[in-house]
Amino acid sequence: MSERRAGKNSGNGSRKSVWRRALNQPPAPDRHPEPRAEPSAAEPEPPSIVQAALYRDGVRVSSPATLADTFRELRDQPSGMAWIGLARPPESELLSLAEEFDLHPLAVEDAMEAHQRPKLERYGDTLFVVLRAARYLDAPEEVDFGELHVFVGPDFVITVRHGAAPDLSAVRHRMEQTPALLKLGPEAVLYAILDAVVDGYAPVVSGVQNDIDEIETEVFRGDPEVSRRIYELSREMVEFQRATRPLVSMLHGLMAGFAKYGTDEELQRYLRDVADHVTHTSERVDGFRQALTDILTVNATLVTQQQNAEMRALAEAGFEQNEEIKKISAWAAILFAPTLVGTIYGMNFVHMPELGWSFGYPLAIGLMGVVCLSLYVIFKRRDWL
Repeated sequence: MSERRAGKNSGNGSRKSVWRRALNQPPAPDRHPEPRAEPSAAEPEPPSIVQAALYRDGVRVSSPATLADTFRELRDQPSGMAWIGLARPPESELLSLAEEFDLHPLAVEDAMEAHQRPKLERYGDTLFVVLRAARYLDAPEEVDFGELHVFVGPDFVITVRHGAAPDLSAVRHRMEQTPALLKLGPEAVLYAILDAVVDGYAPVVSGVQNDIDEIETEVFRGDPEVSRRIYELSREMVEFQRATRPLVSMLHGLMAGFAKYGTDEELQRYLRDVADHVTHTSERVDGFRQALTDILTVNATLVTQQQNAEMRALAEAGFEQNEEIKKISAWAAILFAPTLVGTIYGMNFVHMPELGWSFGYPLAIGLMGVVCLSLYVIFKRRDWL
C-alpha cells in the first residue's frame, strides 16, 4: 500500500494539499442573507463513469458502481489498484477525485477543459498525461480526433475521455486477459493506453494514404472540387501532426522516468516499441503534409495551364470572329456604293440633267463598277478579303 493511502487510513487525519484545504473551508456568513428560495427539481446529470474496477495482483476483485464505493473499497484493499474510467465528467466528480487522490489543481483544471496538446507532467507521485487519439471515418472520409487525460498514481489510474476515441474498454479487456502484465501496476495500464492510442493511428494513416491517392487521380482528371478536398485534408494533417509530434518527446521522457524509477525491464521494452511506432507515424504524417503541399502546387499549375488554354482558345475564337467581321464589313461597303448611286438617280426629280443624257445610264453603271472595284482593291490589299 502506498504511503498516501496508508495516511488516509491512519487516525491522525488525511494529508491534504493547500488547495484541498481551501475546498473544505466553510463559506463566510452573509451579513444580509437573502430569503431562501424554494428547492427546485434539477435535472439529474447523466452518469460519466464508464467503468470502475479494483485489481489485486493483476486480477479484478470488484466493480464498484459509484466513486464513493470505489474510494471505500480501495482503502480496504491493502495492495489494490483502482482503474476508473470517466467520459466527459462534470466538475463535481473531478473535484471528488481530486480530493480523494490529492490531484494537483492545475492537472484537474486541464482535465475539465478539452483542447489540450499532448503532454506529460509529474506532480509529486502522480503523472498527468494528455493524449490525442484519432480514428478514420470511412463514410465521410475524414479523421475524427478525441482527447484523453490520464492520471497515474501509486495505486490508481483515472482516465478522462473527451471524444469517442480511443476504445478503453478493449484496453481493459486486453489487460484483464494478461494478469501478468496488469500485475505490474499503474505503469502497465499507462503503457496499454499509450499502445492503444498509437495503434489507433495505423488505420488513420492507411485511410489518409488512400485519400491522397484518390486526390492525385482527381487532380490529373481536372475535378473542380479537388482543391477543397486538398485543403480539408491538409487541415486534418495539421491536427494529426499536433497529436503525434509532441508524443515522440513525451514518450522519450516517460522512458527516462521508467528507467530512473526502476520500472520493470519488460515494460520498458514495450514502451520503447510504442515510441518506435509513434516516430514512424510522425514521419508518415510529415510526409503526408509535404505530399499535400506538392499536390496543391501541381493542382494550381494545372488549373493555371487550363485557364491559359481557355484564354488562348477564346483569343483565337475572337481573332477568327474579327476576321469574319472584317470580310462582312468589306463586302457591305462594296455593295453600298452601287446602292448609293442607284438611290440618287432613282429620286426622279424633274431637273436632273443626267436623266436626259444618252450616256447617262452607261455612266451610272460605270461609276458603280469603278467604285466597287476600287473598294475591292483597297480591302484586298489590307487583307480584309
